[in-house]
Amino acid sequence: MNSIKKNLGLWSLLLFLITGSVVLAEEGHGEEGHSEEGHSEEGHGQENRAEIVQLSSAELDEFNIEVQVAGPGGIVKIRKLPGEVVVNENRLAHIGPRYAGIVTQVLVSEGDMVLEDQVLAVVESNDSLTPYEIKTIIGGTVIGRHLTIGEAVSRESESFVIADLSDVWIDLTVYQRDLDFIKVGNRVTVRSGSGRNSDVGTISYVAPVVDEKTRTATARLVLDNKEGYWRPGMFVAGSVTVGYYSARISVPSSAIQSYEGEDVVFVETHEGFVPQTVEIGHTGQGQVEILSGLAVGTRYVSSGGFTIKAELGKSSFGDGHGH
Repeated sequence: MNSIKKNLGLWSLLLFLITGSVVLAEEGHGEEGHSEEGHSEEGHGQENRAEIVQLSSAELDEFNIEVQVAGPGGIVKIRKLPGEVVVNENRLAHIGPRYAGIVTQVLVSEGDMVLEDQVLAVVESNDSLTPYEIKTIIGGTVIGRHLTIGEAVSRESESFVIADLSDVWIDLTVYQRDLDFIKVGNRVTVRSGSGRNSDVGTISYVAPVVDEKTRTATARLVLDNKEGYWRPGMFVAGSVTVGYYSARISVPSSAIQSYEGEDVVFVETHEGFVPQTVEIGHTGQGQVEILSGLAVGTRYVSSGGFTIKAELGKSSFGDGHGH
């Protein structure tokens, strides 16, 4: 009898446990569940829902959110170097008097445009006491004038500096860490300090020596300047293309968002947009290689992801999510 009671007790306990587990599992999906297991399931469901942001087509347009399909692309590797606009020394003339004498006329000032063979000044010779003309041998802009009426000049004097500024040199400062990448023929995008103007050229010269004081070298390119925007002395920024990498998956850098300490891309699912952790490879010129976490053909947010990130932030504070 005792053994039967014992067996019945065991079966009752087992039935209770089975029944209890079923009840607990069902309560976990209900709104009134109070077991630990039920709370765990409910919390997990909220966490999943909090990771989804639903947006209509109208809202995508309103917030300027763009969606693209993941696929291959090129990563342009660049080096950014500071630089300066300088006069093309092949188009520069230092003009002085042929004979010593006294200046009787000065016909141009700094900033004036002059033509080839134009008269710049008149000097009375000390030897013959007859006047002769100082002429320019090139056309261009007067960027230096070093005489006045009545001044005594000699053959060693430099009276005028004339520069043809129809093109200019861009001298880029190359640091030692970049010397292995900067080569003749590299394509360069040059931007002014204000960022309002830019142009593209190729490096035509790299200095064979490094300056002993600055420990830098000079890379040079020639830019057309017929519109006169590039003025000698201006500081510029040069973006030098030093390589190209073909990536299996490439996305715009604007697609990468930092979320909960990880790099993520927001991907489109049937339920909405969700953050997908990704591993980043090569970067350059506004493009990022994705090594893992994003499959070819997946629709993802290429621009405006910060808006979705903000929506997720609201949900984490209990302000709701999605639309």
